[in-house]
Amino acid sequence: MLDRTAALPAAGVMRAAPSLLPLEVTGVTFEAGGKQLINGIDLKLAGAGRTVFMGPNGAGKSLLFRLLHGLIKPSSGSITWNGRPLDETVRKRQAMVFQRPVLLRRSVAANIRFALELRPFEDREERLSQALKLAGLEHLAQRPARVLSGGEQQRLALARALALEPEVLFLDEPTSSLDPGSVAAIEDIILGAADKGCKIMLVTHDRGQAERIADDVVFVHRGQVIEHTPADEFFRLPRTPQARELIEGRLVF
Repeated sequence: MLDRTAALPAAGVMRAAPSLLPLEVTGVTFEAGGKQLINGIDLKLAGAGRTVFMGPNGAGKSLLFRLLHGLIKPSSGSITWNGRPLDETVRKRQAMVFQRPVLLRRSVAANIRFALELRPFEDREERLSQALKLAGLEHLAQRPARVLSGGEQQRLALARALALEPEVLFLDEPTSSLDPGSVAAIEDIILGAADKGCKIMLVTHDRGQAERIADDVVFVHRGQVIEHTPADEFFRLPRTPQARELIEGRLVF
């Protein structure tokens, strides 16, 4: 069993600042190649917890995450975090883990150390040790990160992100194509981070995973948010026809 608390220091730079929440998205669009891929999204996420984003392939979920994290800029509309524009200071209080881990051609430990050196932490070695423990990779600390298994690489990417103590963590299908054991380990880390106050934003196509993790569900369809409801309500009695088709297995992912 992985230690949920290992890479979550009791005190850190991020927690001293005012909360980033609420997130407010107003009239956001995004165009590329002459096509409107995000079509006037309005969304408000007011508090901590675990928000799961669902919808069919091509709906715009991953694109929306990149907009919310500031990796790309909207064509129109606004994104604010507790009234603040999405600038570099806000981004540094967030982290994002992708479906395919982005790892350096370095050892496991060096991947984490590199990330920590980008922040003004005074306890970097302690954070490094905690991150390795959280990922269950202490015995592989000096192994090249890119020779790890898929599940080990994703645990490393997740623990590296949490070592920075983000207030908001974006997870874009972090367990896609992984074995059940790896999925369970990663979900355990995610739940532990949420327990410590990190806002979780997760894209998944796995209904079972969504039911295990979600406090609320944002349903994205054809570049729009068409439903945002508490998880138990979404899976029991969705409000929109498209969401009902998804729950009944008639909407292709």
